[in-house]
Amino acid sequence: MKRRLRRHIRALQAYAGGASLALVVLASMALAQPNAAQHVDELTAQRINIVDANGTLRMVLSNKDRMHPGVMDGKTIDRPRPVAGMLFFNDVGDEVGGLTFTGQEQSGQGAANAGLMFDQWKQDQTIGIQYSESRGQRSAGFQVWDRSDTQRLSELIERLNAANKIPDQEARTAAIQAARAKAEPGNQRVFVGKDRSRASVVNLFDANGKARLTLKVEADGGATIEFLDAAGNVTSRLPK
Repeated sequence: MKRRLRRHIRALQAYAGGASLALVVLASMALAQPNAAQHVDELTAQRINIVDANGTLRMVLSNKDRMHPGVMDGKTIDRPRPVAGMLFFNDVGDEVGGLTFTGQEQSGQGAANAGLMFDQWKQDQTIGIQYSESRGQRSAGFQVWDRSDTQRLSELIERLNAANKIPDQEARTAAIQAARAKAEPGNQRVFVGKDRSRASVVNLFDANGKARLTLKVEADGGATIEFLDAAGNVTSRLPK
């Protein structure tokens, strides 16, 4: 009897050991699975967030209904952003530009915008390629902007977010205008592309955003070079 009991006990011990080992193996496989490479032939989603190993958001791929509104220094912009595309975020979680696009028919005509933008550190876009179409007129080109070296975009975001919370519409509009007036201007410095008159243009601007040199080829082939002063007056023109 005692031998039979000992055999039963040893059998139970072996069974318990085997079960424990199997449980450990299954748990290890479950923990390892999230890091395993997976192949997906097709994926349908409204938004995909790409993060670093520490959870920092680095990229968002989204439709127009779920697009990230933008963030700087941890301050999220209080605004709708009805554009589809992809946004980029740097190592500290600030939005630093992206590829966005929209397009619809309005009154029987196309209205569209698309842009690939890259932002200055702690500021708004400083370089980009942009296309715009409205009422049968189009422009497309490469652009460069000046941005502040002393102000952070998060300062403007904070003021605008506070203004947007004002219930009265007139007071809210005035507060938004005041907030923008305190921000240093982000003047355009370079445009290379096609303007709404269908002319091919190279515009170079001074630090105040004033055009100072314009190279233009009109749609009919006429070509000019113009030098301008700070008031916008043409000081020299080729051909004369």
